[in-house]
Amino acid sequence: MRRREFVKLISGAVATWPALRFVGPAIWLSTSHAFATEHGAIPVVVADFDYNDTSGEVADRQVEHVERVKAFAGLLRDRLAREDKYKVLRLDCAKPTCSIGSIGADDLAAAALKADARLLVYGGIHKTSTLIQWGSVQVVDVQQKELLLNRFFSFRGDNDEAFRRAAEFIGEILNSVSP
Repeated sequence: MRRREFVKLISGAVATWPALRFVGPAIWLSTSHAFATEHGAIPVVVADFDYNDTSGEVADRQVEHVERVKAFAGLLRDRLAREDKYKVLRLDCAKPTCSIGSIGADDLAAAALKADARLLVYGGIHKTSTLIQWGSVQVVDVQQKELLLNRFFSFRGDNDEAFRRAAEFIGEILNSVSP
């Protein structure tokens, strides 16, 4: 139902049922918010992040790191999905991992366009010591072929909580990116 039709319907109902004087505006506000959310959201895909470990740790923690990096991209998707500004779409590629390192920049951009995305978020994390991780995140407007964000970040820790905090921080930064 269009907004104009809704307002006309509510106006007529308010005249016949006085209680709608209070309920009507609340309903109108909630539907206008849903209308804006549905039609104004920027379609975005978040690629898997690449991971590189040059820390020289004695213990082999590759399985843990793969899970954490996969969770990192998932946390970013969840964070963006919570925002009215973005509509998170599914990125599909021919490989098990959809990252710039696994399929290359051109194929990643093509997969984003195929998903009808406007923005592509990708990046990587590099573990340099047992405590320090460096990351990069890029946002590309794939329709305009324009780099909107190229940000480096670092975080301490090599556990789920450290990755969660880093994803939340990057999610805040991504919330300020607009095409």
